[in-house]
Amino acid sequence: MTPLAWMAWTWPTAVFFIAIFLILVSMTVWEIRRPGGAPRIGILRFETTRGDRLFVSLLGAAFINLAWLGLVGPTLWWALGISLLYALCVFRWV
Repeated sequence: MTPLAWMAWTWPTAVFFIAIFLILVSMTVWEIRRPGGAPRIGILRFETTRGDRLFVSLLGAAFINLAWLGLVGPTLWWALGISLLYALCVFRWV
């Protein structure tokens, strides 16, 4: 019995949630070191903060990965790359 069997998790699922946790910790450290994050208006024409852009990035990545699963199949490496590119674009222009 594996240590994650109590919740029927797989290692990729655990890594996913650990990554989300580490992203949140990183954003917290960033906010502590450089407070404020100056809200800005990007291409969507409404004010966003770092946290807003992180949320939009994570939400978009979820949809990208779900679409990839439905249209292409279970190999998600390309979807991960597209999600990272999407997140970079969101943090740059939104």
